[in-house]
Amino acid sequence: MKKMIAVTLIALLWSATLLAAGTQYNLRVDGLACPFCAYGVEKELINSEGVESVSFDLEKGLVIVKTRAGVSLTEEHLKQLVNDAGFTLRSMTEEAL
Repeated sequence: MKKMIAVTLIALLWSATLLAAGTQYNLRVDGLACPFCAYGVEKELINSEGVESVSFDLEKGLVIVKTRAGVSLTEEHLKQLVNDAGFTLRSMTEEAL
């Protein structure tokens, strides 16, 4: 009986951890050549509701946006934010964390 309770508690804790994870959006952006360019994009994205972090891979032109759990961003919204920063969103992929 104790073993069953322990297994149940572990399963509940594990599922709560999964539910607490957010989403990662990988954005391919044209024109990211320097940290100053990246900063302009970051300013637009970080102010969006639910965005926890924004990071970059300038060599690949990749912007990585991580959100809180339960927050979903549309491609159209992200495209508008990137355009507002003066860049072009080429593609987007989404993955659960």
